[in-house]
Amino acid sequence: MGEWVQVSVPDGQFKAYVAQPAGPVRGAVVVIQEIFGVNEGIRGKAEWLAKEGFLAIAPDLFWRLEPGVELTDQTEAGWSRAFELMNAFKADTGVTDIQATIAKARELGAAKVGAVGYCLGGLLAYLTACRTDADASVGYYGVSIDTFLGEAANIKKPLMLHVAAKDQFVKPDAQARIVDGLKDNPNATVHLYAEQDHAFTRVGGQHYDAAAAKIADDRTVALFKKALA
Repeated sequence: MGEWVQVSVPDGQFKAYVAQPAGPVRGAVVVIQEIFGVNEGIRGKAEWLAKEGFLAIAPDLFWRLEPGVELTDQTEAGWSRAFELMNAFKADTGVTDIQATIAKARELGAAKVGAVGYCLGGLLAYLTACRTDADASVGYYGVSIDTFLGEAANIKKPLMLHVAAKDQFVKPDAQARIVDGLKDNPNATVHLYAEQDHAFTRVGGQHYDAAAAKIADDRTVALFKKALA
């Protein structure tokens, strides 16, 4: 089990869930939430990365709207509230909070810090690669990335995107723009999963696919082991 720590920014403080590895720290990874908050699923992603040897830290990015959000994708009410929060959320302040979380991870002893995000967090992982000093970033089925491709030239460290080809929230034309917009950047890698829909690595979710999730997760761990060593 992990613990909660406080992260400070100029306009306040927020909590972040920390999972520590049992052995030596390979580096740290900021785990960026979906629209459901730092719920059991996101804490599970942090625990998975801790087992791989990383210090994992998951910031509560909805803290300005509602601290401590833990929603589920199993109820209509959970989806409704999640979309309300997503629509009120500002990506710019989210990236500010991620940069503060990266700094916190370094305070906790990690020399190099990466970031991984899912859904809304997938977009934020992309923006983390564009706007912060993270050492590597990975985004899973990130939404709206195609609207921020003008920032792609700022990507100076490794970025990996896992794109679900049948993603109901990221249509084929948007996927094509992402691939085309990043193809000339040597730091960016885009993996397409032909038969997968949104959230194919969300355990217990409607579109969870264990085999595809393992492929994506193995690629993620390999990148972090190389970039954060």
